[in-house]
Amino acid sequence: MLRKMLDKDRKRFKRKVHIRKKIAGTAEKPRMTVTRSNKSLYIQVIDDARGHTLASASTLEKELRTIKANTEGAGQLGEIMGKRLLEKNIKTVVFDRNGYLYHGIVKALADGARKAGIQF
Repeated sequence: MLRKMLDKDRKRFKRKVHIRKKIAGTAEKPRMTVTRSNKSLYIQVIDDARGHTLASASTLEKELRTIKANTEGAGQLGEIMGKRLLEKNIKTVVFDRNGYLYHGIVKALADGARKAGIQF
């Protein structure tokens, strides 16, 4: 079982590195990256040119703790992140799925951000 998990993580890491070679965020079009665990979801919007995080959202934040780490919760978190980005006048981003398959939770999160008005 442990070996299977290590192989799964290794494959995701290889996909992540392959993706990150091609995409990078700028001040005009930052990179929105997703990280997920079994209990939590995290989103960061990063300007790679300066190395700064412009905005973030997580299910660990005090006001967002009621959001679960499932597809419904991911959609809600994506909408919240979209609103935060629009407040900072960021309308377009580059989506970094971080090696996760674009399916389920990651897709719901992206759709939630699009629903809020973010383009990618």
